[in-house]
Amino acid sequence: MITVVACAIGPVNTNLSTVLFALVEPLRDPLAVLSLPLPDIASATVHLVWSVRLPRTVLALLVGASLAAAGAVMQAVFRNPLAEPGVTGVSSGAAVAAVLVIVSGAAATMPWLLPTAAFLGALVAVTIVQLVAGLRGGSGATLLLVGIAINAFLGALISAIIANAPDSDDAQQAMFWLNGDLTSSNWRDVGLAVVPILVGLVFLFAATGELNLFLLGDEHAIASGARIKRVRQVLLAIAALITAAGVAVTGVISFVGLVVPHLVRLVLGPDHRLLLPVSIGIGPIFLVGADLVARNLFDPVVLQTGTITAFLGAPILLLLVARSGRR
Repeated sequence: MITVVACAIGPVNTNLSTVLFALVEPLRDPLAVLSLPLPDIASATVHLVWSVRLPRTVLALLVGASLAAAGAVMQAVFRNPLAEPGVTGVSSGAAVAAVLVIVSGAAATMPWLLPTAAFLGALVAVTIVQLVAGLRGGSGATLLLVGIAINAFLGALISAIIANAPDSDDAQQAMFWLNGDLTSSNWRDVGLAVVPILVGLVFLFAATGELNLFLLGDEHAIASGARIKRVRQVLLAIAALITAAGVAVTGVISFVGLVVPHLVRLVLGPDHRLLLPVSIGIGPIFLVGADLVARNLFDPVVLQTGTITAFLGAPILLLLVARSGRR
């Protein structure tokens, strides 16, 4: 239902029934055989739904699910309810590669290079964090500290690249990418993100028992026979993969992976057999809703999706922190 609503609302609102018919328009001939009545739909409406709004909505659903799942994994592995998908350097790594491609002008001549570079940059950053932390034992605390250090270093590198960009338009485009947005989403972006995200989510669904082990603490988990360090590395790698796939095509969208699983945990408890699937269900709704607000709040001015998630997520996070403090 959220998909139909998202495809209907925009600068030009479309009737819900018209959107439904537009979504099944490619199936007109099979439906005609079944004698199902379909009204004549203007080709412009079909184009609007299939080429503009639907890919944007589908991408928001995928990325929302990936960020919420990755956030739930990070919070379990680090036993920290305020951990989020970018804590291991995945977002910063993607940002460095993307900013380099944009500032160099390569993104303008080869559009496919931007998401590819961002994806590879994210994986390289996560690999470095894993390797460095592994030299120090690979504990959750070590991974967290190494991730914070790598994020700080890459953040400084991003600032230096943008500050010295030869073209101010490229610098502005880089800043736009860093805030995260779904405005120019297309089916190519969906195609790049869908396989790693869906495969990663399947693996995480199968690992809810292992995620629950981290609730016991490392010592108790090891005593139960779990190879906790190996499990931690695998889970973080999968979380990094699905985060990288999303960040590569949308830019850095914050707070989804932090707020959604945290809220779900407060309501349903810490059992990941319930927490993970519910987070994966709410994350897409949260991001699609934020995207709807972004493109309709100040029409005709369109805000960035990442800006809206920050506007919505920051107050929620402050309320959660205040609530924890009172407790």
